[in-house]
Amino acid sequence: MEEPGYIQIEGTVASVIYQNAENGYTVLRLDTPNGLTTAVGTMPGINPGETVVLTGTWTTHQSYGEQFKAEYATRRLPSGKEAIYSYLASGVIKNVGPAKARDIVDKFGDKTLEIIENEPERLAEVRGITAKRAVEVGIAFRRQVGLRRLIDFLSGHGLKPIVAVRLYKCYGDEALAAVKDNPYIMTDAQFGADFFEADNLALALGFESDCAERVEAAVLFELYHNLDNGHTFLPYDKLVAATSQLISVPHDAIAEALDALTECGDVVRETVAGQDACYLAAYHEAETFVAKRLLAMVESPGPGGADVGRFVKALEREYGITYADKQLQAVHLAAESRVMVLTGGPGTGKTTSVRGILALFDMLGLKTVLCAPTGRAAKRMSELTGREAATIHRLLGAAMGQGDRLVFEHDETNPLNADAVIVDETSMVDILLMRALLAAMPRYCRLVLVGDADQLPSVGPGNVFSDIIRSGVVATVVLDEVFRQAGESGIVKNAHLINKGIVPDFSERPGDFFFLKRATPDKALETIIELCAERLPKNMGIEPSQIQVLSPTRKHLTGTETLNARLQAALNPQAGWKKEKAFGNVVFREGDKVMQIRNNYDIIWRSPDGSASGAGVFNGDIGRIKEIDFSHETLTVDYEDKLVTYLFEQLSELEPAFALTVHKSQGSEYKAVVLAVSSGAPQLLIRSVLYTAVTRARELLIIVGDQSVLEAMVANDRRQRRYSGLRARLAEALS
Repeated sequence: MEEPGYIQIEGTVASVIYQNAENGYTVLRLDTPNGLTTAVGTMPGINPGETVVLTGTWTTHQSYGEQFKAEYATRRLPSGKEAIYSYLASGVIKNVGPAKARDIVDKFGDKTLEIIENEPERLAEVRGITAKRAVEVGIAFRRQVGLRRLIDFLSGHGLKPIVAVRLYKCYGDEALAAVKDNPYIMTDAQFGADFFEADNLALALGFESDCAERVEAAVLFELYHNLDNGHTFLPYDKLVAATSQLISVPHDAIAEALDALTECGDVVRETVAGQDACYLAAYHEAETFVAKRLLAMVESPGPGGADVGRFVKALEREYGITYADKQLQAVHLAAESRVMVLTGGPGTGKTTSVRGILALFDMLGLKTVLCAPTGRAAKRMSELTGREAATIHRLLGAAMGQGDRLVFEHDETNPLNADAVIVDETSMVDILLMRALLAAMPRYCRLVLVGDADQLPSVGPGNVFSDIIRSGVVATVVLDEVFRQAGESGIVKNAHLINKGIVPDFSERPGDFFFLKRATPDKALETIIELCAERLPKNMGIEPSQIQVLSPTRKHLTGTETLNARLQAALNPQAGWKKEKAFGNVVFREGDKVMQIRNNYDIIWRSPDGSASGAGVFNGDIGRIKEIDFSHETLTVDYEDKLVTYLFEQLSELEPAFALTVHKSQGSEYKAVVLAVSSGAPQLLIRSVLYTAVTRARELLIIVGDQSVLEAMVANDRRQRRYSGLRARLAEALS
């Protein structure tokens, strides 16, 4: 497999220095015409004595010098008695060591491997090998050969070896036949190939452009792809048109494929919200389940019986506060309802209301659990309430099941030990996570959903919080009074102005909200670096670790990619004692601020003092790189209360976090925020992005950039439409 910038080297494997049995990552010594060299890459099952052709690039390792990074590997079994002996003596076949390998090669010579694969029973001719053992050796060898042939076949079509490893785990010796029969099976999430990789292979194998396998796979690809855009379904006509454009196939063929997928249950087609909706089956089930459970909770009679008025007066005396009318309404509603929503912007008293509800539940003798979608949101909830809060995933006991699919310890058959659940930052909860939470709640359990409906919706599919509120079915308290103390904050005041479509008056200097006008992106970039590295630490005593830079976009000069590179150079520059590891377009350096960007339920963590350990690190967790260990090919991140060690091939789970996109900052709060407002994709320069960014700041917000862009963001209340049927399913109860 040759690609621009790649070169090929060929040689014989002299030794295998390291190999990860789980994913095939390998470090080996290769004997080439130019001498011994080190090669690294995903090369599962490779053994001394094999001849390999590696395709990749030369790199320089900080500790080990020059080595070849292989992206693809084509292997040939050894030929010649000594090469075959080295191969067998390496332990490639269980129970065949150096002595037995010598006996076998002495008996069969150059035909040894052919005999083992095709006539393994003949191994019994060798002294000390029984008939049963001969068959076992043949089976083990064919397994090795099967994986090798699968890797070679897929690599020849541009697919990385890790896809072959995953396929072989699932299909065993039948994997190659299964792929040839239908290459599109590789697009299943557990295998990791994308549609275009599978499509290129299928067309190369002679599949017709309008064959059923291809068209059905394209339909599913469109539905899966649009989950990333927040849609739980696509309208039939849009799905047909998009798929037709994708693979240049007539609409009639797409319609036939959709009929077939609907017939077999992979797709559910239903009229909802005035749309001829096409769902992936799991998302249809999730949406209908959430609607039914919420409606059942709404319709079940409230517990009642609590003297809320007397309780609230006692609470006010104890804490020296006076609840506003809507805060009182929220506490009363919590006493009377199985499910309720509490929403409001900054400074409107959500935290005080939640504390009151929590105290009420305590008075009623209810076991209450607190949770939030992200680790940082859960930690903030704990700090504000003085009670332990967990991520929803951790609360439910999330783990990776068979086929790398997410499973939960707590579900309908093993519900949570809870009488009430309070969820913060609910706007971040997608439809699958809400389904999992509701499924794990006992039938009698109460649910309080808390959040800011004007913030950005969840990254995952669905519009859950907004749909629940707009349906009018679930009792909702909207806190809209900004309390005096909070109202003195420029951050709070201007957040509410922005939410109403009003541009803040920047001539006012409230002390915690500033706008630094910079007409060009390059000037904005330089100002942001200067603020973080010099002005804020020196003039205001705010350490760089307490500053979070945000941007609406990843690209452009003030996007997070450029900002992270520049901030790394300014805040954590190169030094002789700091190790660093290049991965893709990023250089990770000891001391760097990094973020976990996907949930990993299996990775092991330990406490800094070694007294505790566990599993799981979650999307949005932020830490610092503590150590890079080249001898073990690992990188360790300190997440304040836990140390997590990553293999180098797992570094795709990390991103630099000196600067974050506004979307990535959801659920978090920072002492100081510096927000870049400059050029960017139009769909990101909108009011809800600006509002979400402003409300991330606790004590100081500095906006840097183009005033015309900021004004346009305030004026642009356009929200990307999400195809979701939850609101309609809930609202049906009112009709």
